[in-house]
Amino acid sequence: MPKLHSLLVTLVTLIVTVILAGCSSSPAVEGPSSSDVDYNALTPYKIGIGDQLNISVWRNAELSSAVPVRPDGKISIALVGDVVAAGKEVPALAKEIEKSLDKFIRNPQVTVIVTGANNAEYNNRVRITGAVGNPVSVPHRDEMTVLDLVLQAGGLTEFASGNKAKLYRKTGDGVKTYKIHLNSIMKKGDLRTNYELMPADILTVPESAF
Repeated sequence: MPKLHSLLVTLVTLIVTVILAGCSSSPAVEGPSSSDVDYNALTPYKIGIGDQLNISVWRNAELSSAVPVRPDGKISIALVGDVVAAGKEVPALAKEIEKSLDKFIRNPQVTVIVTGANNAEYNNRVRITGAVGNPVSVPHRDEMTVLDLVLQAGGLTEFASGNKAKLYRKTGDGVKTYKIHLNSIMKKGDLRTNYELMPADILTVPESAF
């Protein structure tokens, strides 16, 4: 019996060793996760050309208006005149209008609401540049992956250094960079770096050095 018990212990030890070795044979690849993305900090909306704005001045309905952002990036406000709106965040524009109106009315309180965000479509895109068939900027879709974007760009060129590609992503802590192994994805089916994309992601594919 002691010999049988010893044999069983040895056998179990071997099985555990093999399982652990198998698990360690494919090292984990550190990639982006949903926790990387601070959705509030990621894309603070900036007013763009063509946006529709509702300007409301408290207790001064005659100064309130609905205005479009013109091609020159400006809007027209009663008493104030032209104000640059494009490229500004909503709270900043409201403060600027309040400051200008302060010359004409007491303690102006201004609210700015974007009622038509034509600029949002620009922020909801993903882009790929470098050694691909056709560098493109395309609308982001749910569950869209790195491989999906590469295929939309016509695949890699013959000069592409696919395993040196990089993914750039805006997060609450700034821009993070992730290594992408495109050759491994496309030729070996290794999907560990075939990450799901987020709006505003940029994928770059360098050319091989000769």
